[in-house]
Amino acid sequence: QVQLVESGGGLVQPGGSLRLSCAASGSIFSVRRMGWYRQAPGKERELVAAITPGGTVNYADSVKGRFTISIDNADITVYLQMNSLKLEDTAVYYCNLDSPVRGVHWGKGALVTVSS
Repeated sequence: QVQLVESGGGLVQPGGSLRLSCAASGSIFSVRRMGWYRQAPGKERELVAAITPGGTVNYADSVKGRFTISIDNADITVYLQMNSLKLEDTAVYYCNLDSPVRGVHWGKGALVTVSS
């Protein structure tokens, strides 16, 4: 079984920062890509950022220049550094792992609330 455990969510004021972590465990064998998605109330889940083991990244336009994704391949852990947070960044953030052997897996989600 593959497990993804997120941590680092919480409440922050506009302009503040948070760092999310997602640690993968289990019989993964290989990783094609890891990433972060988010779902705000009443909206569909959307891609925030993704990264390959080789370091290729892509970001949603709404977070470019503010969020940074990184990966620790040895520990199969992905991070999302979120700076200059805005009210509209409030959402549940889900970790995603795409493995060519084990398929696609999701974490349970971490709530990020940006509020003054």
